[in-house]
Amino acid sequence: MRSEEIEIRTGSVEVVYDLTAECERFLAAGTDRDGLLHLWVPHATAGLAVLETGAGSDDDLLAALRDLLPRDDRWRHRHGSAGHGRDHVLPALLPPFATVPVLGGRMALGTWQSVCLVDTNVDNPVRRVRLSFLAG
Repeated sequence: MRSEEIEIRTGSVEVVYDLTAECERFLAAGTDRDGLLHLWVPHATAGLAVLETGAGSDDDLLAALRDLLPRDDRWRHRHGSAGHGRDHVLPALLPPFATVPVLGGRMALGTWQSVCLVDTNVDNPVRRVRLSFLAG
């Protein structure tokens, strides 16, 4: 297995960060052409999603998460900024892992699909993502 950890600066705002280019760069650096790309986010307050970006879906996802997980005082987990407990629930809805088939050195994504880091934690501006390629 070939593996690499990358650092993503998400800043102090909620973000859907497109990782597709970083994934393609990682795959291009290897010699195996077919297998699985596995992504892992070693954080308790971030997740991964496969979705269309740039046409509003990324903003729609953040809006839906704000509706579903409001940033208010209902959360028992209370350290950090107000409503931060909701960020600890996020990975139960958007898991911290994703696996994508790789064929001929390219991710077998649909036409409009991108692999994205979803980070609603405004208290942690730097994230790590582990990319691992399992040759098949």
